[in-house]
Amino acid sequence: MGFAILNGKIIDRSEAKVDIEDRGYQFGDGVYEVIRVYNGKMFTAVEHLERFVKSSNSIGISLPYKTAELSGLLEKLIDKNNLQLGIIYMQLTRGVAPRNHAFPTERITPTLTAYTKEFARPDESMKTGVKTILTEDIRWLRCDIKSLNLLGNSLAKQKAAEAGCFEAIQHRDENVTEGSSSNIYIVKNGVVITHESNNLILKGITKDVILDLCLANNIPVEERTFTLEELASADEVFLSSTTSEVMPIVGIGDKKVTEGQPGPVTKKLQKLFQQEIEKQCNKLN
Repeated sequence: MGFAILNGKIIDRSEAKVDIEDRGYQFGDGVYEVIRVYNGKMFTAVEHLERFVKSSNSIGISLPYKTAELSGLLEKLIDKNNLQLGIIYMQLTRGVAPRNHAFPTERITPTLTAYTKEFARPDESMKTGVKTILTEDIRWLRCDIKSLNLLGNSLAKQKAAEAGCFEAIQHRDENVTEGSSSNIYIVKNGVVITHESNNLILKGITKDVILDLCLANNIPVEERTFTLEELASADEVFLSSTTSEVMPIVGIGDKKVTEGQPGPVTKKLQKLFQQEIEKQCNKLN
């Protein structure tokens, strides 16, 4: 089972339990983060922790630890579990209080949990690409908060799974937003286009790395809303996330993308992203 963090302490994972009246359990009243670990080191840890704090502040929960302290705890957890390649999942809830939709009037202590999991890189899928479906985006209007309220995302992902697909590309009316657990990009005439980071999508950490890599390597980028029509006529389509890295999309419903093969811009970004991993986390196993 390994070890986990519960409220600042590293304990046996089997003992990491929370109260039945924790508001994260009853209301989804909390936030979470997933951080990739390569070669025993966290990738883009600072950016993930900054987003974690921003998300928690957005719903009025104060992280009861300094980010440097939390980073140190996570490093100890990685070492304790001897994790080389995988992820850290952590979440913060408002805490334990008698069930009431309104926030508790008395001061309560937020609940922090974290654990590690071995998670291989999706090497084969990154070589061959993945298939997707389209689905209406039915989520709330604060998708920029990485909250525990993931029912809309889960319903979209389930539709994709039932269709034998890797991901669901969501759209509000005719405008593409993001995947159920990823950011979406199109490439047209060599230009990478992806939704601007506003309240309708999660500001992906991997997305930011990709945009920085584009800037540093003279790959034109447009952060703007794009339509289903633009998606259908794109030269290339790909997605990104913490666990999927830079993932080519070779099918949307019954339609092939780039003749069912990863496109050249996508493959170039994969190579650049690999170099960034190696730069931050030394060599990979």
